[in-house]
Amino acid sequence: MAVKNRQYTFNWEGSDRKGNRIKGEMPGMSIALVRAELRRQGITPIKVNKKAAALFSARKKKIKSRDIAIFSRQLATMVAAGVPLVQAFDIIAKGGENASMQELVLAVKADVESGSSLANAMRRHPSQFDELFCSLVNAGEQAGILDTLLDKVAVYKEKTEMIKSKLRRAMVYPIAVIAIGILVTVILLIKVVPEFQKLFANFGNDLPVATKMVISMSEFVQEWWLLSFIVVAGLSFSFTRARKTSDVFNDRFDQVILTLPLFGGLLRKGVIARYSRTLATMFSAGVPLVEALESVAGAAGNRVYARAIMRMRDGVATGQQLQMTMHQSKLFPNMAVQMVAIGEESGSLDVMLSKVADFYEREVDEGVDSLSKLMEPLIMVILGGLVGGLVIAMYMPIFNMGKVM
Repeated sequence: MAVKNRQYTFNWEGSDRKGNRIKGEMPGMSIALVRAELRRQGITPIKVNKKAAALFSARKKKIKSRDIAIFSRQLATMVAAGVPLVQAFDIIAKGGENASMQELVLAVKADVESGSSLANAMRRHPSQFDELFCSLVNAGEQAGILDTLLDKVAVYKEKTEMIKSKLRRAMVYPIAVIAIGILVTVILLIKVVPEFQKLFANFGNDLPVATKMVISMSEFVQEWWLLSFIVVAGLSFSFTRARKTSDVFNDRFDQVILTLPLFGGLLRKGVIARYSRTLATMFSAGVPLVEALESVAGAAGNRVYARAIMRMRDGVATGQQLQMTMHQSKLFPNMAVQMVAIGEESGSLDVMLSKVADFYEREVDEGVDSLSKLMEPLIMVILGGLVGGLVIAMYMPIFNMGKVM
């Protein structure tokens, strides 16, 4: 059952194998499919009706990684408290505010009720539950420690979301402020500068060079603003399309962003933190190192590191130590390599990797704070240069006229 297919909630009444009258709710795409599912569960359906949508029902929104992180923590808490799995799904679904997430939870619940394992039920929704997530859940089910592994999954998801959020904030804030500054500048060029231009037409004196430049910019923007908007929109669309479809573009892009001043180092630390946290979580769950590295490569978030981790996996598969393959990749700092070496020698690799992850998560946190403090005055200078420069250029003829008078 795919989340992308339209699902509804149905109220049903029926009788079990003993003839007892029972009723309940079930998600499904049609009444016929719900009846078939009830029969498969040993229930003879008597009445199946589509449930009317509530006036203030949950809104259907795209499922985000943050939703999965919250779901992981809720499920881990309930299973650890001894709540049966199916009942936990019901509680989580009823308490959700996102209708799409409710459908996902109920779809997983229906698969589990029909006899599927939790890991296999989740694997039917790869867009929401990646292979790393499913592998950890499968390991917990096989070893009989699902509550422990779900807690590890929840911690991993929470830490990963925290790093993503901090890196996103570091990148989005300056871009958003500069974009607003450019928008204000364009509005000034289109609406304000022409009014000054009419005023200067009556002066008779030659205008300063800066004023002439601003007027020329205003005339250009007024004449070509629509074409400029189309070009910018086209470039944005092309960029988004290339990020979704072009492997070559993504390889180059991920390589370039690691070399950016100020941001590049922060992004590297974020990737190293994610690598360490993911590998520590999988290794502590008993997943073999070679298999774990393959999943870690998919969760790295950067193609440069993903390719390096796959090469490391090949090296480990041939008998090399992990710390040696990390050193050969030349992408990991000496501190991380040495900590991994200590972990391999002492048999506590998961503990050392967790310490590496904790260290670089703190580094990212402090780096974002420092970058924000640095960017604020820099952004003010840029905005002041844009807006203040325009204002000064437009008032220069008035100042000069005052001197003459």
